[in-house]
Amino acid sequence: MPGERLGALPALPPSLPGAEAGKLSIGADAVQRGVEGLTYLLTESSKLMISEIDFQDSISVLGFSDELNKLLLQLYLDNRKEIRSILSELAPKLPSYHNLEWRLDVQLASRSLRQQIKPAVTIKLHLTENEGETAQVLQTDPATLLHLIQQLEQALGEMKTNHCRRIVRNMK
Repeated sequence: MPGERLGALPALPPSLPGAEAGKLSIGADAVQRGVEGLTYLLTESSKLMISEIDFQDSISVLGFSDELNKLLLQLYLDNRKEIRSILSELAPKLPSYHNLEWRLDVQLASRSLRQQIKPAVTIKLHLTENEGETAQVLQTDPATLLHLIQQLEQALGEMKTNHCRRIVRNMK
């Protein structure tokens, strides 16, 4: 399974870094950090789909030899599509909007209070999740609903800023 390979990479068996460290005459911690660093470099580069030139620029500051830089570049080019497919499999599947039903209920009076007006908005939100449909029922008063609408409109306005667009673009 491809997801198992990527998930197993950072968590090396305890004996492996020790065995490799003995061959290289360096500490097991250094081997573990090296593998984690290489994993991070390849995953982030693949996630951002950076070009060959950008990848070379990124690793040139690490101070490796030209031969090692070429090997890292080839490793990245050979595996970036597979890494992206593994990352997409590991991404959480969030529910998506399907339908919305709403109802306005107004209680005009009760046994104890004859002139009482108590509005309530009931919302039934239908979501599609993993090929199935779920429904969430929410109830609130109109003032809270108006506040929620204002907050959502403000968040949508923030998404139109250059800073947020850059973040979203890098997340894809």
